[in-house]
Amino acid sequence: MTAATAAGRPRSMAYSYLVVVVLAVVYTLNFLDRQIVAILAEPIRKDLNLTDTQLGMLGGIAFAAFYTTFGLPVAWLADRAKRVWIISAACALWSLFTALCGTATNFLQLAVYRMGVGIGEAGGSPPSYSLISDYFPPEKRGTALALYSLGVPAGSMIGAFAAGRIAEAYSWRVAFYAMGIPGIIMALLLLVIVREPKRGALDPLADGEAHEAAPPLFQAIGGFFQQRTLILTAVSSAMSAFVGYAALSWNAPFLIRVKGMTLVEVANYYSLVLGITGMIGTFAAGWLVDRLARRDRRWFAWVPAIAFAVTIPFWFGIVWAPTWPIALMFIAIPALLNNMYLAPALTVVQNAVTPARRTISGAVLLFILNLIGLGVGPVYVGRISDWAKPQYGDQSLAVGFLALVPIIVITIGCHLAASASIARDKRLAAAL
Repeated sequence: MTAATAAGRPRSMAYSYLVVVVLAVVYTLNFLDRQIVAILAEPIRKDLNLTDTQLGMLGGIAFAAFYTTFGLPVAWLADRAKRVWIISAACALWSLFTALCGTATNFLQLAVYRMGVGIGEAGGSPPSYSLISDYFPPEKRGTALALYSLGVPAGSMIGAFAAGRIAEAYSWRVAFYAMGIPGIIMALLLLVIVREPKRGALDPLADGEAHEAAPPLFQAIGGFFQQRTLILTAVSSAMSAFVGYAALSWNAPFLIRVKGMTLVEVANYYSLVLGITGMIGTFAAGWLVDRLARRDRRWFAWVPAIAFAVTIPFWFGIVWAPTWPIALMFIAIPALLNNMYLAPALTVVQNAVTPARRTISGAVLLFILNLIGLGVGPVYVGRISDWAKPQYGDQSLAVGFLALVPIIVITIGCHLAASASIARDKRLAAAL
């Protein structure tokens, strides 16, 4: 199977998958650099004398506010300029600031460097979504975007393993230095391997629709909020991310502080659980919706709704578990299922808008998703833990984890609301 390139030459599907793999590696580094604070939370907390609320802010709002805000103008630019160059520059920038985190001597300095990481990472995912959508037809985008989204569990796994082992052998500062170097190398390789495709060449048009030029920034953002399907998809994704990022930020500190796990054990065992389950869940979601949505588009929202419903009893098991191996077995199920919203949401957004609005629409989705999910989720658990600490001591993180259960119930309701809108969306009907 082939598709046309921008120059009109045949492009093999094998090369299209190579592009996805390269972008997935970049996304792996993106997520690795994003999550390293969660893995090194305990040594950082002790060295810099931080509270759980401050740790939650470093992993949440200090990063998310800049990541989400800068994502919109960068996405607007990517709808007009070469996306490959933007992704490459962004990768180099976030990697540099990751390395600088190792030089921080107080909370403020570390927060500023995390803001820099957020600014760089703003140029990673939205242009990548758009590139992938121009390499794959609509009926294959769920699987392609799921392959790209494997960067989330892969980055989490590699970050937990490498950062944990390096920090144990040397220090948490050296771990930051080591995690920043690969991104500089990958930024250069990206320019060599990935070609810029023609926008919208693989997209069918709905009745009466024509390919449009990229609209002005605020018009493009406004267009997102005029589509009910996009709004509900963004809200349900944000609530999903709230739970997912809260877990990613606090699983390692919970296992160490509450269940007695060591940093080396986190690197050896937690990293494997996080990576293997996350990869299976992320890819399975994209694979499932590519097949189920052909019969009923509501599966784009039903798959994550069912996944989150299944996780509820396991959160009680995580808190109840008397030892860290048992707690880790319970963590495996939410780790498997918490990512099953991402590939379906990305597919809905990329298929529900015209090619000229893909990058900015992906950025708006990430703006809402990360501002609420990444910005608030980790702080929510950290703040509740600090509130409960006078009464429960180190067990206060268990209280924070249990406070996620009501959020999961709300998340399920949001996905069910999105499913009703997806069923009525005409552009999605034309694309599938």
